[in-house]
Amino acid sequence: MRNKLNYLPNSHPQMEKLTGNMKEVVRQKYSEIARGSASGCCEGSDCCGESPTYDIMAESYESLSGYNPDADLSLGCGIPVEHALLAPGQKLLDLGSGAGNDLFVARSIIGNSGHLTGLDFSQDMIDKAEKNRQKLGFENMTFINGDIEDMPFEDDRFDVVLSNCVLNLVPNKTAAYSEVYRVLKPGGHFTMSDIVLEGQLSEQLRKSAELYAGCVSGAIHKQAYLKIIDQAGFVDVTISKERSIEIPDSWLKQEFGNTVSLADAKVLSITVRGYKSQL
Repeated sequence: MRNKLNYLPNSHPQMEKLTGNMKEVVRQKYSEIARGSASGCCEGSDCCGESPTYDIMAESYESLSGYNPDADLSLGCGIPVEHALLAPGQKLLDLGSGAGNDLFVARSIIGNSGHLTGLDFSQDMIDKAEKNRQKLGFENMTFINGDIEDMPFEDDRFDVVLSNCVLNLVPNKTAAYSEVYRVLKPGGHFTMSDIVLEGQLSEQLRKSAELYAGCVSGAIHKQAYLKIIDQAGFVDVTISKERSIEIPDSWLKQEFGNTVSLADAKVLSITVRGYKSQL
């Protein structure tokens, strides 16, 4: 039975109007990145061009076992796999799995006895991840095209759900966390790295498609984000890591001129874990 909720703290008239369009903006932008026709910019520089907000939030995976450079597009805002309490034999789902970066690292822990599933709504990302999987010859890994707000999985399927800087891109975060709860086994847990806010973004920033696709204007207030998790039914919710994200002024000037700043909002990366109650 799906755990359906009505609480939508991230909903306001402008976002409701843009929801459908924004999902297509995200799909197109990340498909372009998968095809190599768009890229992130150099951290702290003015080289961003037309794609300003894709990689400065990322943390380095290079020292982790299982790391595959071909799968690392530097699109995350944390390293949730380090906090996910993984163990051999688990069934793992990665939401917004991209080219497979987190799954390849996770597989070094879960091993051959478990199974790893990636869900992404960009077919270009699915194709790129599948090519990476085939190169490595992993048989216990599957990449599926689908929507996080309405996942193509049965109830109580996974031990762990993982995600890296993706739920902040989902317009209906309540539906997304409801689905996470549904597909987890009783006693299972999620670990997500996401972008949240303290303070408020201006309406002008919230309307920006570029900043939405780059995870900023799609983010909601930290306490609203945690309330969605609580109302989905999760217990023992903890934040295992939190850090500030600096958005270069050059991006804002490029998009809006000199009239906009982030003075009233603090952008944070958080890595949060929560458990589905035992029946």
